[in-house]
Amino acid sequence: MTRLQARRVPPRLQWRLEREGLHPLLARLYAARGIETKNELDYEIKGMIPPARLTHAAAAAVLLADAIEARARILIVADYDCDGATACAIGVRALRALAGDSGAVVDYLVPNRFTNGYGLSPEIVDLAAAKNPDLLITVDNGIASLAGVARANELGIVTLITDHHLPGDALPTAECIVNPNRRDCAFPSKCLAGVGVMFYVLLALRAELRARGWFGEATGIREPNLGALLDLVALGTVADVVRLDHNNRILVDQGLKRMRGGRVNPGIRALFHAAGRDPAKASVTDLGFMIGPRLNAAGRLADMSLGVEALITDDEARAFNIARELDRLNRERKDIESDMRAQAFAHLDAIDEENGLAAVPAITLFDPEWHQGVIGILASRIKDRRHRPVFAFARASEANAGGELRGSGRSIPGLHLRDALDLISRREPDLLLRFGGHAMAAGATIREADLARFGELFAQVAGELLSHTDLTRTLETDGGLEEGYFSIATARLLESEVWGQGFPAPLFEDEFTVERQRVLKKKHLKLRLRKGSLNIDAIQFNFSDAPGAAIRAAYRLTINEYNGTESPLLLIEHLQEVSEDSFRGQRLERTEDSFRGQPIERTEDR
Repeated sequence: MTRLQARRVPPRLQWRLEREGLHPLLARLYAARGIETKNELDYEIKGMIPPARLTHAAAAAVLLADAIEARARILIVADYDCDGATACAIGVRALRALAGDSGAVVDYLVPNRFTNGYGLSPEIVDLAAAKNPDLLITVDNGIASLAGVARANELGIVTLITDHHLPGDALPTAECIVNPNRRDCAFPSKCLAGVGVMFYVLLALRAELRARGWFGEATGIREPNLGALLDLVALGTVADVVRLDHNNRILVDQGLKRMRGGRVNPGIRALFHAAGRDPAKASVTDLGFMIGPRLNAAGRLADMSLGVEALITDDEARAFNIARELDRLNRERKDIESDMRAQAFAHLDAIDEENGLAAVPAITLFDPEWHQGVIGILASRIKDRRHRPVFAFARASEANAGGELRGSGRSIPGLHLRDALDLISRREPDLLLRFGGHAMAAGATIREADLARFGELFAQVAGELLSHTDLTRTLETDGGLEEGYFSIATARLLESEVWGQGFPAPLFEDEFTVERQRVLKKKHLKLRLRKGSLNIDAIQFNFSDAPGAAIRAAYRLTINEYNGTESPLLLIEHLQEVSEDSFRGQRLERTEDSFRGQPIERTEDR
């Protein structure tokens, strides 16, 4: 069941924002999102929360400055998603620039998803030890790596952890840990991505080196402009789907401005080209749906070192060659995902026939043929389709029949997924071999023999924590869009703003007459719609049923580019039939549901 619910727009806030000079449509949208003054939309870099307020960032800066002065060997241990890759890239770029010709050596290591697993494990430490590092820096991982840090200590390797994932009851015995979600961290924003945490540490390090007189004629080392890294910070922040609070919106806005101004990382420029997009028109949508997925494809199907290399090279030709390979991997990932999704939905149809979806508060799925690198996307697709928390599992390796399963979970509002896993582990301490994550996304490793028990407990915990209302899919909309706003100019206006998790992009709802409809590639519904005197094209990806003559649709306004011609286009996220009598004058109750379609397909989840 899907329910459309329009956001409340406080009239006083809307009026105030209009008086302050905001476009009337933006004033309405921002008022509905709790913005009270235009100053809250000031995304100048000076509005960032100062690095000094991030607990232990100063200590990390001292540790790193000492290592650079001592000509140490520094090794960054990354994660294999877009956030981890961008965090690694800014670390390599900035540390090499800050160290200059001092003799300090900066290198990186990305664990292989299929052979090494996640995080700073003892096996990864042993692999890293072959490079003889004096200092290990984790980016976007490490907060749960108790055994890995203990192994590093045994080998005499100092460890600095930078992470944003939720910590467990115990912290690793690292030399320094920087994580805004530490219980003792008073940093006002708990939403930094891993790349954001590393960016803050680098800002603190530059300040520490500046205080030591590191830059200048005496050393021959120029102080680098760390603002040049903001395109990478923006990409990692958007791709990791962290909440875009005001501080994150500053980081994303500044990164987008650099891209639009032509000051863009060669790897990001190459990925835009591979995606057929123009960085001069860069938007949050481009980062989340076009660039991020291509970078993530390396970690899902191959080795994320390929993605990191794309982001740290200054050779344009090399960047374009890597981007072409990443684009190929992303197409391969789509094919694999399509097959897995068909298998999963067939299994879900069987569940529906046996129990009915209403009786299933959470979904656990496994197939021995599923690809470990794609189960996160699969879980996200199922979560969107069925509006249930989902865990999808795959074998840790092809030769691992009967051994470990690695799972990726996605949740719905109302269920904090990492907390749910913690509750499961307390009820059955031996069930979860490893777990971690966030409220909406998490991972877990179990034994294949324990799959059924995990599914039972996951459903039990979800049933206890989720209400009937939580299990009803609600699409929050921004109400109707006036006919005069169905234009390219309005679409560009909306695309130029910073939207994202926790600060959702505009979603409108209206009733239309269906003038024409046809199916593209056997799965996409192309429509010609009429509203009053307006005629406009629309598309719904992966639709389930053809609509009747009159519909209510929840949609986003975008631009269709074809053969050099641009026109406004509606991307339909949900549609339901309405009776022609209702369409003529009676407004359909928003709680009524006649589900006829699917959410627009994302090319990536995380």
